[in-house]
Amino acid sequence: MITHYCRIVNKRVQLDGVDVFSSGQKPLDDFLVDAYLALEIEYPKFYKMDNLSKAGFLAAEVLFRTRYGGQKVPDEKTSLILGNAHASLDTDKRYAAAARTVPSPALFVYTLPNIVAGEICIRHKMKGENAFFISEAFDAELLSTYVSLIPGDNLCLAGWIDVMNEHHDVFLYLHDKAGEGLPHNAMTLNELYNR
Repeated sequence: MITHYCRIVNKRVQLDGVDVFSSGQKPLDDFLVDAYLALEIEYPKFYKMDNLSKAGFLAAEVLFRTRYGGQKVPDEKTSLILGNAHASLDTDKRYAAAARTVPSPALFVYTLPNIVAGEICIRHKMKGENAFFISEAFDAELLSTYVSLIPGDNLCLAGWIDVMNEHHDVFLYLHDKAGEGLPHNAMTLNELYNR
């Protein structure tokens, strides 16, 4: 079952279809920091992250706060299944530009798309199954199938985190085989993603 979902698009953060933060015409960098501050998250490492990691981190925080009532640590066996279209290209381009003068080790760390998964797992001490897929567009069928194949009754955080320049498209959801909510299938995922 899909117990909760978070959408970050058009400079808005939504939980289960309801705005929890929105920002006007600011650049993406500023929007992500403003959302972090408005949500009153305390995690200084956030400021060092690339935009892909910041976006995923924010969505995970919103979902885990809802699920666990403010506690920071889900079950350590929680799985994480993610995907996007641009991999880490946004950060790769920034790193390439910086490398023309003095390459930034801080940027280099984020030149892999699965680093966002690492940031979320470190923050929440998650040690379950994990995977990161690259596809041309949001693939509800892949997510639905892959998440359903994870053994056991563990919670799974899954979805789409795509960032490129000012483009940001985040859809994360919590899947709980023992929970109550919406049916976990491609049709439901597509419907939630396209709202």
